[in-house]
Amino acid sequence: MKNHHYQTTVTWTGNTGCGTKDYRAYERCHEINIDGKECILGSSDPDFRGDRSKHSPEDLLVAAVSSCHMLWYLHLCTTAGVVVTAYEDNAEGVMLENTNGSGCFTVILLRPVITVTDGAMIDKANELHKEANKMCFIANSCNFPILHEPRYQVVEEEDLAL
Repeated sequence: MKNHHYQTTVTWTGNTGCGTKDYRAYERCHEINIDGKECILGSSDPDFRGDRSKHSPEDLLVAAVSSCHMLWYLHLCTTAGVVVTAYEDNAEGVMLENTNGSGCFTVILLRPVITVTDGAMIDKANELHKEANKMCFIANSCNFPILHEPRYQVVEEEDLAL
């Protein structure tokens, strides 16, 4: 087994002058910095006094699951001989908020639209989602179901050359 380490610096930028003196006195804005990468501007979800123009932790969790699944899926397609030419996921997460303000995700639904070069590949392509889910580092770290509703399009290889 091999350990991998990830370091992130999160800096709160929402002090409007009096800190957390009052619940409404501060912004939830923050920066997520990882050495050598672009800064991600974050905030809480707008339902929790956040800035809707910035990424929330909930947004980033759904994106992480979707991205990790896609990367494993594409790898597995490569090794299985399934030629994918496009992949776009419209993922959705559902979070349950408890009466005390805490909460948890109850499900993430991945809805990728996948383009393959041969309709005969679709059955195998569909099976690979289960395997990708087993391999995804992020999915393996979640305690809620991650479901898949893939759709497929076929664009023949000769059509790609046009």
